[in-house]
Amino acid sequence: MPIRFDHKPGLVVYLTAGDPSLDATRAIALAAIEAGADVIELGVPFSDPLADGPIIQRASERALAHGTRLKDVLGVAREIRAACPAAGLVIFSYLNPILRYSLAKFADDAKAAGVDGVLATDMIVEEAAEYLKELDRVGLAPIFLAAPTSPDARLEAIATHSKGFVYAISRTGITGTQAAVATDATALVARIRRWTPLPVAVGFGISNAEHVAQVTEFADAAVIGSAIVELIERTCSTEGPELAPDAVARFIKGLRLPHAALAR
Repeated sequence: MPIRFDHKPGLVVYLTAGDPSLDATRAIALAAIEAGADVIELGVPFSDPLADGPIIQRASERALAHGTRLKDVLGVAREIRAACPAAGLVIFSYLNPILRYSLAKFADDAKAAGVDGVLATDMIVEEAAEYLKELDRVGLAPIFLAAPTSPDARLEAIATHSKGFVYAISRTGITGTQAAVATDATALVARIRRWTPLPVAVGFGISNAEHVAQVTEFADAAVIGSAIVELIERTCSTEGPELAPDAVARFIKGLRLPHAALAR
């Protein structure tokens, strides 16, 4: 099914699959959808996550220590899709696990699991011909990262080849919570809109309700990653993994409160 944002602002929630366990990831994802997440990004743990900050790096290490692999992430995706037919579902991965799995087999299995789209963080659009061909073959939406430093020609290619939505990086650097939304984000979204009518989601550093309200002024959705992964880590260590779904649900419900106040 096509990825869509039924809420304003739209919310994309990133989870590192397998942290603290695959069962917990499924429960947290379902709680997040019930609380208002439009899209779940299931992160495939990877041993060398260069684009991620320490919070997601720790989560990947824990998930890998539990033996989580790409096939397991696809299994969780299948279970989420069975429980929530209308939710957006994206596999978020580095390219290496996909190539080791086999690109064609991954495309087939991701589609069979009910996945809507794929974001391979280190898949650059200039070298994506085979990748795009396989995803198009099965009807999966390729999602690319667009950075403030991207020249216009590259942004045009990203916008042309993306489906579902375009992921705008709010700032250069790695993932992680930040004190404020980078000012580069507004200009980047405006540049992306020159080439595509697709929704634009802003991520990297979006970590609280105030940030979400700011993003809503110029983009279609906010991506919340490190803040939720850190909340899961903290909840598991202090209260127990069984309480993580409720903690994440409460957090997500609170993300739209400032925007609702502004609307009034």
